[in-house]
Amino acid sequence: MKTAITIVMTLALAVIFGCQSSSPRGGGMTKDVGFKIAVPTFSTEIKQGETQNITVSLERGDYFKQEVKLQVQASKGISVDPTDVLVKASESPDIQLRIAATKDTALGAYRVSVKATPKTGEPTSTAFTVKVVAP
Repeated sequence: MKTAITIVMTLALAVIFGCQSSSPRGGGMTKDVGFKIAVPTFSTEIKQGETQNITVSLERGDYFKQEVKLQVQASKGISVDPTDVLVKASESPDIQLRIAATKDTALGAYRVSVKATPKTGEPTSTAFTVKVVAP
């Protein structure tokens, strides 16, 4: 019985900490004057030869009113567009990225990194996985 409880608790902790969907805080370090980057929680699947839209969001604190520059990089084998985005304080915090895999892209998992740099304060970054599958 103790073994079963230990296994269940270990799996629960793995799910909780393994499914983190946002970055560490950037900008100011308090919740109200900082921001985080929210990306897809689980790996995103894309078929060879296709393009898919992915939403990346800035989760702004109540008093965070700055422009944030996003830089997006993908592993070799897939492409992402746009790679540089300036999100103004007055704009929507949602950014649409187009992820594309060619017909010749090898099957497997690819990493997409997102770095956010505010005008003032600390930058932050996070990443998510894109899995290329057969058509």
